[in-house]
Amino acid sequence: MPRYEQVADDLRARIHAGEYEVGAKLPQYSELTEIYGVGRGVISSALGLLEREGLIRVVKRAGIRVLDWRVQRRRIGRGQTVMRDPARGYVFPAASHAGEPWIVHGRAVRSYEPVPERVASFLGIEPGIAVLRRRRVTSPADEPAFQIVDTWLSPEAVRDAPQAAEANTGPGGYIDRLEEAGHGPIEWTEHARARTPSDEEAGLLDISPESPVLELVLVGKSPALDRPVDVTVRVIPADRVELVTDLRRDDSAQWPVAPVVVPTKPE
Repeated sequence: MPRYEQVADDLRARIHAGEYEVGAKLPQYSELTEIYGVGRGVISSALGLLEREGLIRVVKRAGIRVLDWRVQRRRIGRGQTVMRDPARGYVFPAASHAGEPWIVHGRAVRSYEPVPERVASFLGIEPGIAVLRRRRVTSPADEPAFQIVDTWLSPEAVRDAPQAAEANTGPGGYIDRLEEAGHGPIEWTEHARARTPSDEEAGLLDISPESPVLELVLVGKSPALDRPVDVTVRVIPADRVELVTDLRRDDSAQWPVAPVVVPTKPE
C-alpha cells in the first residue's frame, strides 16, 4: 500500500473513532509530517484522498477541518407525478418524508444576480444579465445544510406576476402566481447531472470543493410563451443522496409472455 494511503487510513480511523471530532481541526502540515515521518507531498496526497471522500476540508490559512461525515444518505424517488397539497401548492419529488420538519439555514434571499450560462440557456436569454434569483439553503432539522435551492424567474415572469418576486408569494407559492398571470398550466422537465461544486456552493454546504454534487434542474415552461419562465436548480452533496426510480412494464413487456404464433407454410 502506498505510504499516503497508509497515512489516510490512519487519519480516517482516528476521525471515525472520534479522536478528531466533527468541526475540530487536524494538526497542521508540519505537525503531520513529523507524526508520520513523511514528506509534505505524502501528507498532501493523503489529505486530498480524505477531502474527496468528504471527511475533511482543507482551507488555506484556516487549517484542516473535520466535516460531518455521519449524515445519512437519503433517497429521492424520481417519479413522473407532480402532486398538489391544498396548503402548500405543487409538490415535486424530494428527499423529505411526509411530515418531516425542514429548516432554512440563514435566511432566504431574493436578489438580482448575473444569470449563469446554463440557466440562461434554458430561459433563452443572454448569460450574465441581472435576473431575479430566490435562494435558500435547507436541510432536515438538526442536520447540516443538505441542499442549495436557487429559483431563477425570467423577466417576463416578474413583469406578469410581480408577487412571485416578493417575500410573501401568497398561497400556493410563486408557481400559482405565474399560472394566475396567464402562464398556466406550466409544464416541467427535469435535468440531472453530477459535477464539482463552485467555491461558493462548497462553502454554503460546508463540503470539500473536491466532493462531487448532484445538480437537479427543474425547468418550468409557459404554454403562453412556449418557453421556460422559471428554472429551479437544486445542488446536493452527491454522497448524501441516491435517486430511486420505479420502472413500469410497457405493453410489449407484459407477463406471461404471449405465445408466438409461427405461420405455417402451405403445402
